[in-house]
Amino acid sequence: MSKASSWAIGVGCLLMVAGLGFLPAAFGAHSDPSLLGGGICLFSFGALVGAGGLYLKARALQSAPGVAAAKPQPKRARGGCDLCGIEVPVIHCRVHQQHLCGECLGNHYDPRSCAYVPSSRKTNPAKQAARFAAKA
Repeated sequence: MSKASSWAIGVGCLLMVAGLGFLPAAFGAHSDPSLLGGGICLFSFGALVGAGGLYLKARALQSAPGVAAAKPQPKRARGGCDLCGIEVPVIHCRVHQQHLCGECLGNHYDPRSCAYVPSSRKTNPAKQAARFAAKA
């Protein structure tokens, strides 16, 4: 299927070039209006064949075996640290797009590659209550 689509694209391009080759004969000193119509038809048929080949190539890539479809990422719960999910985030790593608490920041800290700004994320009240219940 992939070879056929590549051939169709190539043949379509050649037909388009051949259709453009009719233009000098149609607009020359001894012009013939039928040559202009023939060139336009040849060019448009070449565009159709090339587009068909491109469509076949896209369908072949779409249904290729062994290519896994992208699985949707589960939604993260709002509030809390992105790593541990319990503590209140104090820092946001702009490079990795992670909100981090003070404890997780120690494991993540890399001043060479990360850019940190204060976190604007508020904690989830249910997680805050669970945290205080666990400490008590």
